[in-house]
Amino acid sequence: MDKYKPEELLDFPCHYQFKAIGLEGDDFKVAIIAAASQFVTVTENAVKCRPSGSGSYQAISLSVTLNDYQQLVDIYAEMRQVAGLKMLL
Repeated sequence: MDKYKPEELLDFPCHYQFKAIGLEGDDFKVAIIAAASQFVTVTENAVKCRPSGSGSYQAISLSVTLNDYQQLVDIYAEMRQVAGLKMLL
């Protein structure tokens, strides 16, 4: 089996969806969008939010266009710093 480098698995530019799960509330949503916005354009219709059944958490999906692998790495690194983050996919 051939070994691939992570950056070889995607053809750039490409559409990519980030999913962040964290605490309910606007602060978390705004922080996730701000983290990605440092590196790519995030339009209003690129953001989808869904509350958990209990209402304690929310899932935020961001669909963006990445131009290179470094943007992917940088966005994940920034999102990991957001307060209230529970899971990042």
